[in-house]
Parts: sequence; structure tokens; C-alpha cells
Amino acid sequence: MCDSCSCGTDTKSTTDVSIEGAAAPAVDTYTVVGMTCGHCVSSVSAEVGKLAGVTSVDVDLPTGSVKIASTTPLDRDSVRAAVEEAGYELANS
Repeated sequence: MCDSCSCGTDTKSTTDVSIEGAAAPAVDTYTVVGMTCGHCVSSVSAEVGKLAGVTSVDVDLPTGSVKIASTTPLDRDSVRAAVEEAGYELANS
């Protein structure tokens, strides 16, 4: 169970959120710091999913890996802003 919030979810989960749209020619992977539970995954997925052109967001909680497919390449600063809006931090790498 998650220690940082009261969502009651297991910290070892992967969530794939697909957004309706055309096939995605661009796929980028980022690392998000601070996610500890399913609620964290949902928050990051929802905020990143709002970015223009995003067609899917796949979050691997144990590694913090966030794979984003989009119709066009995304600006790293836009991704960072979305992750921060969700309450987390984009790793520098």
C-alpha cells in the first residue's frame, strides 16, 4: 500500500491511458520523480494526456517511466509543466 496518500492502491502497478486520436508518430519516454501509488499514476496520466497531440500515456510506477505517444514531438518544457501541475517532478535526464 501507498505510504504517502490514502488512496489504498498497491505501489506496483502500471497504467496505460489511451486518448482517442490518430496513430502516433512520436514516442518519448521521461522519468517522473515522486510517484508512489495508483493515484499518482492517474494524476500524471491525466495532466500529460491534456497536452495537444498526445494519443497515449503509459506510466510504469516502479521505475517512474512515463512513455508518451503523440502526433507530433512534444516540447520538454510542456511535459515538465504538466507533470508539475500533477504535483510531481520531471527528472533531469
